[in-house]
Amino acid sequence: MNDKILHIDADQFPDIVLNSPIPVIVDFYSDDCPPCEVLAPIYEKMADTYGQHIRFVKIFRQTNREFAKSIGVTGSPTVLFFHDGSEIGSRLSGYMNKPQVRKAIEEILGHVLPQQVMKEVNCDILVLGAGPAGLAAAVYAARAKMDVVVLDESVPGGQAGSTFHIANYPGTPGVVQGKELVKNMTSQAESFGARIDSLKEVFEVSLLGEHKFVQTEDTLYKAKAVILASGSRPRALPAANAEEFKGRGVHYCATCDGAMYQDRKIVVVGGGTSAMEEAVYLTRFASHVTIIHRSDKFRANATDVEHARANPKIDILTGKVVKEVRGQGHALTSVLLEDVTTGSFSELATEGAFVYIGNEPQTTAYQSEVDLDENMYIMAGEDTLTNIPGVFAAGDIRTKAIRQVVTAVSDGAVAGIMAERFVSGRH
Repeated sequence: MNDKILHIDADQFPDIVLNSPIPVIVDFYSDDCPPCEVLAPIYEKMADTYGQHIRFVKIFRQTNREFAKSIGVTGSPTVLFFHDGSEIGSRLSGYMNKPQVRKAIEEILGHVLPQQVMKEVNCDILVLGAGPAGLAAAVYAARAKMDVVVLDESVPGGQAGSTFHIANYPGTPGVVQGKELVKNMTSQAESFGARIDSLKEVFEVSLLGEHKFVQTEDTLYKAKAVILASGSRPRALPAANAEEFKGRGVHYCATCDGAMYQDRKIVVVGGGTSAMEEAVYLTRFASHVTIIHRSDKFRANATDVEHARANPKIDILTGKVVKEVRGQGHALTSVLLEDVTTGSFSELATEGAFVYIGNEPQTTAYQSEVDLDENMYIMAGEDTLTNIPGVFAAGDIRTKAIRQVVTAVSDGAVAGIMAERFVSGRH
């Protein structure tokens, strides 16, 4: 446990937080919370970096639930800032990456991070992203005796690592927890000699030319080949006030936040497999779940849709989109729906909204050099080749018809082999 982080309960809050002589950052966390597990090592790293300037505090929300609700904290993780007895800055909630947390801290403190001496790392193959695609690429390339380094802005796993269970991965006993699958992948890659550098912020990428360069906050990486496997992130609900109510009624993780909607009415937005599965999961807590989907056709397979329809606690509204979320204070009260056919509006009372409307590829850092399609995915075929020699794309980040853990791993294997051939001059 990091000695720079204080673990407190509600009765200690006034003295340790409100009466602190320096600013305080407070993390409300829970058990069985994938985003909390992602945030934990980031929080520790930030405490090591900024601990002299801001006090780091953690509060276990499940044993301090009433206190958390009293200050508008209804989801995990939620990060707040305090100074001179009052809350300051902007709240953070849900899945967070290191740049988000760092920028929020520096908005409070200013740029106090001391100048660091840049290190230099040379390797054969640099993999950007430590999800299933990146880890599979590392396994294949490292096993071929390549010097492989894997970078990730978070911890290894990607979206798969925060998935409660994966039910269709070959070779498993029916169901496997995402974090266990990723843990095995990480150990396997490291056993073949791959180096995994997590919690690294990528500030600059240069992929053109014979040598590729990637700069983080403290290291300049040079490689002969690069595999882009930084994946995608959940798409935010494009409705008025959705960002304002994030973590206070609008959620993106049923496993993390479903339990606080015991015997309450909620909605699930989306029509894919995740929307159907999470809607069924949420009936463990909610008195009623309404699935809202813009079309009468679903991206989810027929079995998942039938399972949802058969649940007596679930209704499905089709041909509707959420245009606005409405609430009072820290609570959601309703969503405003638009009929996609008639354009008419209606209001649906609800106390929570869980959103599963697809993902957005993480390609911003590469868009000036790598060819992207109209949806910002990297244009690369089954051979994972991009428009740049020595640069490959694997997993959810590239153009493809199916995005599953197993297809990401397949891409990673291909990219690892293709990159090894390129470095060895066998392409």
